[in-house]
Amino acid sequence: MKTGWEAPKLGDVALLRPNKKEVKSVLADEDDVSFVPMDCLKVDQVTLSEQEARPLGKVYSGYTYFCDGDVLLAKITPCFENGKLGIANGLTNGVGFGSSEFFVLRPNDKLLAGYLYHFLNRQSFRDWAKGQMTGAVGHKRVPKELVESLEIPLPPPEEQKLIVAVLDEAFEGLARARANAEANLQNARELFESYLATAFSGDEAGWDECELNDHVRFIDYRGKTPPKTEVGIRLITAKNVKMGYIQREPEEFILESAYEGWMTRGFPKLGDVLFSTEAPLANVAQLDTEETVVIGQRLITMQADEDVILAEFLKFSLMAPPMQSEIHRRGTGATVVGIKAKLLKTVPLRFPKNLDRQRAIAANCQSAYDDMERLEEAFRDKLQDIDDLRQSLLQKAFAGELT
Repeated sequence: MKTGWEAPKLGDVALLRPNKKEVKSVLADEDDVSFVPMDCLKVDQVTLSEQEARPLGKVYSGYTYFCDGDVLLAKITPCFENGKLGIANGLTNGVGFGSSEFFVLRPNDKLLAGYLYHFLNRQSFRDWAKGQMTGAVGHKRVPKELVESLEIPLPPPEEQKLIVAVLDEAFEGLARARANAEANLQNARELFESYLATAFSGDEAGWDECELNDHVRFIDYRGKTPPKTEVGIRLITAKNVKMGYIQREPEEFILESAYEGWMTRGFPKLGDVLFSTEAPLANVAQLDTEETVVIGQRLITMQADEDVILAEFLKFSLMAPPMQSEIHRRGTGATVVGIKAKLLKTVPLRFPKNLDRQRAIAANCQSAYDDMERLEEAFRDKLQDIDDLRQSLLQKAFAGELT
């Protein structure tokens, strides 16, 4: 450890869960305080998002108390693993009440709130604490004792101020770089969607129109749940079908002996178009393997009459904004939006009657899609580099190596 630094337990330099009775000595029940639900606690953002004001008497019971300068840390999964963390500041009357799933840490005069914030924002801390969480699946929490017993490398307050200032400045620059990379990532997707919208406007001569069902056969296994097993024939579900491609993970299987009895409505083949009917609605991809596969729930397999409609043209037609808008317009459901097969079959499909023209449009769309993927990969790599640099700076800071 660096000379002059200490390594106290966090519980010795920060009060965990201050007693809310103290607020009664300065505020009355009718005085307003800030109400802070979990949504107000952000990731990689020191400040809390906007909170509403509520009378103290309305929030005193059943909510967690804190005040300006306290550090808030989510303790429940997945909020903890996602890095929900912040410093309370600018609270109404300096007081806040919020989620019972907050840890509240109040630093003493040896520890700066900003220093504690950065210490708790390390991925290495989250990874370690994740393995110590207790409780039922879906409701796991970081134990209070684990946080209190955590050793924190602690320089004198003046050195803490310097470290916080360096990190704040560096992270401000990284936040700008991340925002630019995310904007470029979004621009790449929007550029591709704009290309599709133009390609499938159908304004050219020689285009025809039909209902989707006229030249496309639907194989629909919705309403059936296949018995899954550890090994066997690969099962493709809506979780695998992304916009434009099929993702291998998660890998699920059914028994080979159950295949014939299961696939009674039709057999998928290489090049068939897979369409997700809900959660999410209208993801589209082509089956990219000759291996025997099973198609699960929430997916419709579309087999085009290739004397009229090419499968690759159908795929990009379904991905294009005109058909996506039409499909979503026909969707139903409040919480989970989906589409009924009988409505999907009547969606209008515009296409060139010339198959060579369809083939050329599909090839150009594939080229544009490949360009988008290359750009997205570059920007995703940039985002990962930014995250790696952020964690590297934090590691150096708390090892006393930050210059």
